[in-house]
Amino acid sequence: MNLNKIGFVGLGLIGGSIAKKIKINHPDCEIIALAHRIETILDAHAMELISNYEMPSLTDFSDCDIIFLCAPVEKNLEYLKELKNIVSSNTLITDVGSTKTQIHKIVIELGLENQFIGGHPMTGSEKTGISNANEYLLENAYYIITPTKETTSQQVDDFYALIKELGSIPLILDYEAHDYATASISHLPHMIAYTLVNLVKDIDDENETMKTIAAGGFKDITRIASSSPVMWESICMTNQAPLIDLMDKYIASLSELREDIQKSSSQALLDKFQSAKDYRDSLTVRNTKSYNKVHELFLDLADEAGGIAIIASILAFKGISIKNIGIVHNREFEEGVLHIEFYDEESVELAAELLIEKNYILHRR
Repeated sequence: MNLNKIGFVGLGLIGGSIAKKIKINHPDCEIIALAHRIETILDAHAMELISNYEMPSLTDFSDCDIIFLCAPVEKNLEYLKELKNIVSSNTLITDVGSTKTQIHKIVIELGLENQFIGGHPMTGSEKTGISNANEYLLENAYYIITPTKETTSQQVDDFYALIKELGSIPLILDYEAHDYATASISHLPHMIAYTLVNLVKDIDDENETMKTIAAGGFKDITRIASSSPVMWESICMTNQAPLIDLMDKYIASLSELREDIQKSSSQALLDKFQSAKDYRDSLTVRNTKSYNKVHELFLDLADEAGGIAIIASILAFKGISIKNIGIVHNREFEEGVLHIEFYDEESVELAAELLIEKNYILHRR
């Protein structure tokens, strides 16, 4: 894949981080960008990240080798329609949206299937904007690739190689399979969290007893309800069918559990709880019980040989024991590549102090 000129439509956290990594890997590549605010363009130009210092028109993207659509999903659809009559036949267009079916259907309608590959980097942060973009954001994060029916094997191979260059872990999925999977493991849990928080808010007493004693399991399961309301409204609007199907399945499952409780079906309850525990314990990264306080740190880490060993040595030298350590591959609504778990709060605080001294970027939850 030629990388002489790359365009970014939207240059926030994700787009900016991709651009920074590409610029490091290909310093001679020209990058141009369009953004919602002129301040973003000026900041990116001052960083020597992009060549334009004024807001470009979409016609300036006509000769790009690849264009990343990094605006909100609905805006990406608008830009895609305009780009159809602008870009060269050799230009590959991709996006970074967290839902894929809607944009793929527009691509089919526009006859752009031979020039489009969907993308979804499963990383992010509550921080936004080009000022928070960094070249490590995509390190060891899953990056879902959704080709079209007309995407050639060479296009897939080239794009796959580019994603690996970003430091990410590419996974190729059908776009509908992608939306159902992400609705299951990401979108539905957020709907449950939002609903549970609102339920407790609505039934709490005038002394806010529930809010006062809320801890442990409630805080663990509802932490994600602090995510951006605007972003989640957009996700609901662009992934309706899979989400509604899964909500129906969840309601049926919850109703079945309710019936087991009502009938005092002890064995049925034990079987359900054991099955859930076994599956949850099989997941990587964190295997602690949710009602125990977790002593943990998350930090950015370049994918370099010996990186984890260096951190382990820094902590071991000070006598700090590590309970668990691992790479977080899906961190779409999280921060930090590396997850480190400790046995107590004192160890967390000392470890944080040591790692900050060594210029590591830490994230606390």
